[in-house]
Amino acid sequence: MANTYSQIFIHVVFAVKYRHSLISEKWKIDLCKYITGIVKGNGQKLIIVNGVADHMHILLRLKPECTLSNLVRDIKSDSSLWINTQ
Repeated sequence: MANTYSQIFIHVVFAVKYRHSLISEKWKIDLCKYITGIVKGNGQKLIIVNGVADHMHILLRLKPECTLSNLVRDIKSDSSLWINTQ
């Protein structure tokens, strides 16, 4: 019986509301660490996360049983909550 192996790489880009330059260099590193925790907490493999003042890039390896829309929803809502509490 043959085995099946999957490697799904996803590049996620999301922007700040109205593309305003709101991601400060002072806490961008902490935001990247927080997003890393969210991705790993959902059982996925993060390759890299980075961004600029108005948007973020996330490259991750997605397991086939994970729903991309749920993962992105968690990343966006949790990171937004973290930013608003900072």
